Amino acid sequence: MLDTAYRTAYNEDHEAFRDTVRKVLGEHMEPFLDQHEEEGIVPKKAWKALGEAGMLCPTVAEENGGLGLDFGFNCVLAEELAYLGSSAGFTLQNDITVNYFERLGSEEQKAKYLPGMVSGDIITAIAMTEPGTGSDLQGIRTTAIEDGNHLIINGSKTYITNGQNADVVIVVAKTDPAAGAKGTSLVLVDAGTPGFEKGRNLDKIGQHSADTSELFFQDVRVPKTNILGGEGRGFVHLMEELPQERLSIAVSAQGGAQRAFDEAVKFTKDRKAFGSTVFEFQNTKFTLADLKAKLQVGWAHLDWAIARHLRGELTTDEASAAKLWHTEMQWEMVDACLQLHGGAGYMNEYPIARLWRDARVQRIYGGTSEIMKEVVSRSI
Repeated sequence: MLDTAYRTAYNEDHEAFRDTVRKVLGEHMEPFLDQHEEEGIVPKKAWKALGEAGMLCPTVAEENGGLGLDFGFNCVLAEELAYLGSSAGFTLQNDITVNYFERLGSEEQKAKYLPGMVSGDIITAIAMTEPGTGSDLQGIRTTAIEDGNHLIINGSKTYITNGQNADVVIVVAKTDPAAGAKGTSLVLVDAGTPGFEKGRNLDKIGQHSADTSELFFQDVRVPKTNILGGEGRGFVHLMEELPQERLSIAVSAQGGAQRAFDEAVKFTKDRKAFGSTVFEFQNTKFTLADLKAKLQVGWAHLDWAIARHLRGELTTDEASAAKLWHTEMQWEMVDACLQLHGGAGYMNEYPIARLWRDARVQRIYGGTSEIMKEVVSRSI
């Protein structure tokens, strides 16, 4: 269990919410982690359970069906979910997609989607990445061409989190292919719309319980009122959400790193070798001491970043630096902690194996570590 006694980003309300989160995750998620991994998806009943507990989209305003809380409540859930060892797509909805609906949506769009996103009846995804386009979002090829009062969407997307479960997808498409980034728009496509097909649930190295999919659009016809935000403003809208998206990944990275460390401490204190516990070897103690120091720095920095974001001050380069540092630290942590498990660490029955697998993508999605360095370097 995460030790939050020394945290500075949260108040008593956040910690009371954490108690609720732990109770709900303990009842509706923890007993089913292996099942979710095997099935490659978290069932919608789990989404409903979190929604009923007020754990989905807590920042949504009360008039839109939410609780009107601050982003710190999102961070509490992200930390606890990462510490639990689940890769469920709740944080994508809480920390990323909901902001697009609430900040950019028309009154009709808000009324249609937000209450269901809060309750867990509506699951969302955002479709940016394409088979030939990763971090370079300006290079997307999916089009949404005007046809009277409608748009005709053609193209494909890949690596889409919540892709199988999604009831509605925010599709990044070119409404004016000749205008480059200025011709990009965000278009809502509901599941079941003719021509919109969900491909296979992709077979990933890790994060097996997160449904990650290919999506295909063939002459998908939607009304122009499905544009989310301004037409041709899609790329700008995406850039505006980067600080929170990258902070969210940093939060999860820190929670996962702490769990890996705790697993290594527990294992090395239990395992005997050469007449003593593995923990008593100087190499083990020094390795763990170095890792504990990094965790201490990480939690302090994370609280600084959360506090800045809550004040509306966290910049894109600061959030990018946070994602870079925390995800790289997480990888160092899980790899070292797996090593301390010896051969047992390579066995899937031990939590460290899943923590190690799931951590690898953290340095890739939301912008690779290399892209983070590029973004940070521009601020120097």
